[in-house]
Amino acid sequence: MKRFRFDLLLFMLLGFCMLFSAAVSSLVISQLDRKIDLTSQIVRSTTSLKVENKGDDSVSEVLLSFTEKQAKSLAFLTASIGEGKGKAKGSFDSVPLKPVNPEGVNPELTWYSVSLPKELLKGGSLTLEVKAVYTHIVKPFPEKITQADFQLVSFEESASFFSPYAVNVQLLTVKLPEPKVESYTKLDNSKFSGSEIKYGPYENIAPFSNIPITVHYVNNHPFSVARELVREIEISHWGNVQVTESYNLVHAGAVITGEFSRLDYQAQQPHVRGASSFRNLVAKLPPRAHSIYYRDEIGNISTSNVWSDSAKTLLEIEPRYPMFGGWRSSFTIGYGLPLQDFLFLSEGKRVLDISFGCPMNEVVIENLTVKIVLPEGSNDISVSVPFPIKQQSQETKFSHLDMVGRPVVVLEKKNAVPEHNQYFQVSYQFSNLSLLREPMMLVFGFFLFFVACIVYARADLTISKSSASYLSKLQWDEVQTAIQQFQNVMNRCLIIHDKLEASLRDLSRTGDVQTCKAARKAADGTLKELSKELKPLLLFLQSSSQAAQILPKVDELVSKEKELQEKLMLKHSTVTDSYEKKSGGREIENRVASIQQKISVLRQEVDDLLEVIDI
Repeated sequence: MKRFRFDLLLFMLLGFCMLFSAAVSSLVISQLDRKIDLTSQIVRSTTSLKVENKGDDSVSEVLLSFTEKQAKSLAFLTASIGEGKGKAKGSFDSVPLKPVNPEGVNPELTWYSVSLPKELLKGGSLTLEVKAVYTHIVKPFPEKITQADFQLVSFEESASFFSPYAVNVQLLTVKLPEPKVESYTKLDNSKFSGSEIKYGPYENIAPFSNIPITVHYVNNHPFSVARELVREIEISHWGNVQVTESYNLVHAGAVITGEFSRLDYQAQQPHVRGASSFRNLVAKLPPRAHSIYYRDEIGNISTSNVWSDSAKTLLEIEPRYPMFGGWRSSFTIGYGLPLQDFLFLSEGKRVLDISFGCPMNEVVIENLTVKIVLPEGSNDISVSVPFPIKQQSQETKFSHLDMVGRPVVVLEKKNAVPEHNQYFQVSYQFSNLSLLREPMMLVFGFFLFFVACIVYARADLTISKSSASYLSKLQWDEVQTAIQQFQNVMNRCLIIHDKLEASLRDLSRTGDVQTCKAARKAADGTLKELSKELKPLLLFLQSSSQAAQILPKVDELVSKEKELQEKLMLKHSTVTDSYEKKSGGREIENRVASIQQKISVLRQEVDDLLEVIDI
């Protein structure tokens, strides 16, 4: 029974293979010319196929096959058709491509179907041009180099075009970045001339033929790869489109080993300074780009230049350090664009028409995220992208004066190349009345603010004047005023004390006793006036219940100040009497020493009490 099942399965598989072979055997590639461009890290293949229908039935599609390695690195694929008759030379029309899974074939192969605009009849022919772009298919060899080394890379391919159809005549041309090569696979009819290696022409190539070749050559062009790029395109119907691009960049070439020498790098000899590195990138921005900035996590980077004309704006940026193999750099560029250049009306909807990919030349984007931030209130959103994308989702972003948030369309693309920098469209509905939402919010907000100010200025928000708390607050305010006046009187008394001390110092310097006595007399008069001012304040504090806690300190301060005043007067009298009796300086100091010691203690106590009652 098991043997029967195995035979049945084998019979069905052979049947599928026969059916598939019959389907493709009617087509023959009479002439094939393939050109592979290896001048940068991105490999571009252009293949021109003249396809003929040798079968009896008409054909509506042409199949393209890719090996597992090719499919993994395939980033971009297009096909166009030219029939030759009635067409100008070099004139091709683009045709749709779609992935397919033919039955009875190797499942490790990847297939695409080219849909013909009209069926190819028996004996008919057409010219098909296929353009494929590959990334990460060129490998550094060796993988590690020093600063002084050139970067050598290795490229592996088949000299024959991998196809399910037989090929009568084919030719392969490999273009190198420089007119020299380390090594390459030599076959019959292979030739190296200038910067090109040619294989062929070869005749009668069977389907799925594979003739491995390897090219080992110098490639010092920038291997700049963005591990992640997030482009945010924010639309403002007030006349601006703001674009912000955040890069996580790495040099994906041969990793540099050893120490980096800035002196050698700045030398003039290319083989010393590091030919495999790069120190700047150029971004081609739309014309009329404005408000351009370039910064990283540290802040603004001033090493950038901008050139603009009516057709484009070029932004040259230079990282903070030269980029060698394995080195990374993260930065952000941003710029504004005129809204009228990218937004238009179509069938009652607003349509944004803007580029999708990275504006920098020859940069591979491993993970590209494009976010389109639409104005608040946008609805009925649709997106049209001219190539397949990984994912499309929607988020919400809140910004200034937003109430429900702005809809954000998120598009993700893996393995993006410069060929993906095509225009795509985002259509949405938006009411003109929504433009007035934010201005009206501002007007209404300011109106409410001024109304609140008017109400606050005119309203009496105090507690009832007959309530106990209000009366208590009034009494406390009166106590505070009295204390402040009391402190002012005491400070003035202390100033008079200082003047008495100053008059004694003048006496010791000039010996003028009469002037010193005059100062004493003036001080006595001032102190009496201050004593009169002090009496009503003390009476008020003694009568107020709110001052009950602070009154003992006030009384103590008055007592200490009075005692200090008496000691100062005693010192003054002692010194003036001694000068009148012609006593010596040492004798005078001995007589007033004990008095001066008491004065210092009292003065410190008075100052401390003044700080205590400072409420």
